[in-house]
Order: sequence, then C-alpha cells, then structure tokens
Amino acid sequence: MKIAYNFEYDRKLRAVFVGCGGHAIRNVFPAFQYAPVDLLAVCDRVADRARWCARQFGAHRCYTGYEEMLEREQPDVVFACLDYDGQGKPQYPEVAMAAMRAGAHTWIEKPPASTSLKVEEMMAVSKVTGRFTAVGFKKMFFPANVKAKAIIDEKGFGRIACITARYPQALPPLEERSDCRKMSGFLDHIVHPHSVLKYFAGPLESMYVERHKTGAATVALRFVSGAVGSLLLAHGQSGMSPLERTEIIGAGRNVVVDNNCRVYDYRGGWPVGGYGYAGSFYDQEGDSCRYWEPEFSLGQLYNKGLFMLGYAPEILYFCECALENAPPERGNLEDAWELLRIYEAYCKPDGQQVRVAA
Repeated sequence: MKIAYNFEYDRKLRAVFVGCGGHAIRNVFPAFQYAPVDLLAVCDRVADRARWCARQFGAHRCYTGYEEMLEREQPDVVFACLDYDGQGKPQYPEVAMAAMRAGAHTWIEKPPASTSLKVEEMMAVSKVTGRFTAVGFKKMFFPANVKAKAIIDEKGFGRIACITARYPQALPPLEERSDCRKMSGFLDHIVHPHSVLKYFAGPLESMYVERHKTGAATVALRFVSGAVGSLLLAHGQSGMSPLERTEIIGAGRNVVVDNNCRVYDYRGGWPVGGYGYAGSFYDQEGDSCRYWEPEFSLGQLYNKGLFMLGYAPEILYFCECALENAPPERGNLEDAWELLRIYEAYCKPDGQQVRVAA
C-alpha cells in the first residue's frame, strides 16, 4: 500500500478537532501528515492547550467550545478525542450527534459510549442526517491483523472453526460493575480484543465468563457463524511480556498474530513419511508455514508506531469514506453497538451464558 503525504492530495476535507489531550497529541494529530485534511480549527476547554495545538499542528483557529466551532467553521468532518466525564462516562455521543446535525461526518475515539442505548441514539441521528460516525477501533486496522484477515478470507482457509485471543485486562469484581467510574478502565480496554475478534469472526452470539479473584478471567465465545472461541483476560502477566496473541483456525490451516507485528500462516500436513516414520521435520508435504515481520532498520512508514498501531490507517480509511460519502464498513456504529452489548454482558454476574446478538 502506497501512502501519500498531506500536501500531495488534490482533494481535502475541511476538518475540525475536539479535544487536545495527550492521546490526540501523540497519536491522532500526527496521523494528519498522511491524510487529506485541511485542519481549520481545534477546540479544548483549556484555552492555552487549544492555542498550542493549533500552532503545533497547523490549525488556523482555536476555540474553547465545540458548538461555536461547528457553527462558525461548518466543517466536512469532525474528529473528537475526549476523556470521561465526572460520572465515568465517555463524552462522545453528544459531540458526535451535534457534529452530524451540523452536517459533518465524524470520527470519535473509543470507547464510543457507556451503553448500547447511547449508540442507538447516535445511529438514529445518523439515519436522519445522512452523516455517519466512525469509531477508533484501531486494532481492526493494525497491518498485522489486516494481513491475517486477508489470509482467512482466502478460499483455501475454509470457514473459521475456532478463534482464541489473550489480552492483559482485569475484570472488576461484580460489586463494582454498576459504577461507571470504577468500570471506565475496563470499558476503555475491553473493546480492543473484542473488536479484533469481531473483525476476524463476525458478530458474537453469546459469551460465558469465569473470573479469578485477582481479576483474571476466561471467556467462552460463540459466534453467529457457528464458530467458537475463547478470550483469556491475562491480568497478572509480566509487564515485559508481549501483550497479545490471536490464533484463528480454519480447515487444516491456522493463522497466528503474535505481539501485533508477527504473522504466521501455517499450511500443509505432516512431514514426508507420516506419523511414526517422518525423519525430518523440514521435508514438508505441500505448503509450509509463511511468516511476516517488519524490519526496524530503515526509516519506513511501515515500522512507525502510527502505522503499526493502526492510527494512520484508521484515519485514512475514515477520510476515504468521507470523501466518497460512503459509510464505513469497519469501525462503524454497528460495531460500536455490539461492543457495548459485550461490555454490558461483562457487567452481569459470572458463570452464566449471556446472549449478545439482538
């Protein structure tokens, strides 16, 4: 995939940005170097921070209220990167709905809301206005995951039979799960592994959770497609350990994404000779394993965190959709609705099958 730089685009979107915090400064604003956006203005409640971001990232104006900015700038697209409110709830629904009503397509960071009902409100506004909202489920855009998805979509892979993933997240005890403030950290992170699972295996039908007293948990999953899976919430693992590993199994073939940068495609059968008679593992019948990992010596875009961690790819995808006025197929409000249904399932008592699908 060849990447263009901002100055190379013939068509650009009139863009504004709501929220000038650390995450936006580190990971979102820098992605605009590669996106077709003309950054008209930024907004933050802290005026000095808004002025600094405007100067640093080339915005023409800055505001302390997003309503005034929407009215004056009349943007094509709105980006929002916000913290939780005092109750521990994401602030995106109100901003996204105001932006869509103002005629702009909108990109919001995750998590998009605190409940699936809030996502339904955004979906209703999207339907009325004809504007869409995309959500920053970055792991759907990791190049390693995109490569794995391309492999499992190959005819020779077959239908997904099972999928397993691990992610180092603690599930709070049941008595804390009704408190949004105590659950904000869990909500913030649980969308990561489940967005990957949805990207690979499709909609989730039901789930079953067993929790250890430390907060670690195992989750049994059944997908609408009939595939089964598991998610290990590996709280307690070493901080020096790779955070994640995902494996997808098809028909005589499996793909592993390790540490979000290494992809293994295991193909073929037994070594020559068969079980009990094969003298060399390296004498394979038919295909063998394929393996990909970026190099980290050259100053390439593909080994930059902005690309490996999905930030630039998801911003580029949103901009492409906005330019064509085509709702996104990845990271959309339908995905957001399901991920909030999954979050709500985690808020229920453990040890029971919980339906996710509508």
